[in-house]
Amino acid sequence: MTHSARRIGRSLALVLPVVLVLSGTLAVTSVPWAGPSGPQLLSASSQDVSVRAKPRAPQDVLRERLLTELQEKNPGAALTRLQSEVEARPSLARHCMSIARALGRAAVDRLGPTRAQTYSKPVCDTSFAAGVAKQAQGS
Repeated sequence: MTHSARRIGRSLALVLPVVLVLSGTLAVTSVPWAGPSGPQLLSASSQDVSVRAKPRAPQDVLRERLLTELQEKNPGAALTRLQSEVEARPSLARHCMSIARALGRAAVDRLGPTRAQTYSKPVCDTSFAAGVAKQAQGS
């Protein structure tokens, strides 16, 4: 092999990897799935992060917790918890009837009207029974 052929081979050996890397980088940035440039992406995500969730009302948190307890245990346990929560936090008393009705409807959905009615207790007057009756009429 001549001296000039060897020199061309060495030059290609040094230049070729650089050309391949650059051409690959350019190809990746020009494809449609590459998406928008970095600063636009960052500004979009920073707007999403700044939105705060609204705090939930205590009665909504309690209703959700009791509906979960009703599903995991039974309506009687949820009604007993409702009564103790209202006694501990009297500010929840005005929401007691609507929570008990929601528990009654959920009990019918889970157990049927006849079995759900067996769990009735005098919590928040007869709201649980009213929820059972209303849901039983609708189903």
